[in-house]
Amino acid sequence: MNVQVRLGGAVSLRFPLRTLVITLVLVVVALAGAVAGLAYGKVQVSAVDVVRTILGQTTPALETVITEWRLPRVLLGLLLGAALGVAGAIFQSLTRNPLGSPDIIGFDAGAYAGAVLTIVIVGSTALVLPGALIGGIATALVVYLLAYRRGMHGFRLIIVGIGVTAMLGSVTTYLLLKAPIQIAQMAAIWGAGSLNGLAWPEVRLAVVGIAAGLAVLLCFGRGLAALELGDDAAAALGVPVERTRLGLLVGGTMLTATVTAVAGPITFVALAAPQLARRLTRSAGVRRVPSAAMGACLVVVADFVAQHAFPALVPVGLVTIVAGGAYLVWVLLVQARKEIR
Repeated sequence: MNVQVRLGGAVSLRFPLRTLVITLVLVVVALAGAVAGLAYGKVQVSAVDVVRTILGQTTPALETVITEWRLPRVLLGLLLGAALGVAGAIFQSLTRNPLGSPDIIGFDAGAYAGAVLTIVIVGSTALVLPGALIGGIATALVVYLLAYRRGMHGFRLIIVGIGVTAMLGSVTTYLLLKAPIQIAQMAAIWGAGSLNGLAWPEVRLAVVGIAAGLAVLLCFGRGLAALELGDDAAAALGVPVERTRLGLLVGGTMLTATVTAVAGPITFVALAAPQLARRLTRSAGVRRVPSAAMGACLVVVADFVAQHAFPALVPVGLVTIVAGGAYLVWVLLVQARKEIR
């Protein structure tokens, strides 16, 4: 059963009812996690006071705690998680493989290497966004060119991406070893993937970068469904296959590079979110909106765990690595069982 949502005039969207319900549930869970993140801490605040503060009906003390200290972190968790979910859905759709996420195929590593190089050269994180964008997009183009043989096949892209990831990891390690100790420590702490200490300037930076990535994806997004049918079918439908694929790769890379530039590499969210959303919605393909909602849920919940489940504050990337690693092992076991059958 499909539900039709009118956006005004003759424009409307159709959603399967289960997909719509699951997406709404994920949005509610993400918002509930956001409220918990705003309310819980050394200064306990009730959910009612959280809502009143956001609406502007509060005291100066609560406004400082919630609006200035906690709200930027929570908003970044929602924004960056949604961006990773969309990027993961794009790459997994293009490769038609659950392992085809930016974590695996090297685009995160390229953004990280570009950001580390910028930090080492500049000595601060002031220009880390352009450095991460250049590194991520350059890596995407290199992987694309190396994987291209009379067309681009998803499995070849993954294999080439794994090799490029290993090479970029060596480059990043070399840069950190050769950098001055203070700069190396700064890059290493930032590279753990953390929302600690981020404020409203980082929120604005994330909004600009994510908006730019989404704008690119909107320009080429209509061809994604056709590409999922195969290159020949997409070409028969009038879709410029390679141009569309390259545009989607650039747009998705911009999303992951923005996340890396703002908070460091938050790994495995782009890998897990689309597949978890797909299993919950029982959809035939990977859908971007449920993936975005699932990504926001994962990052907000993981950041809450990182803040309050351990004796000391740990980076959110550490939590996603542990959970994502377990998920990756599970995916590999499922794939192996299918091949045996």
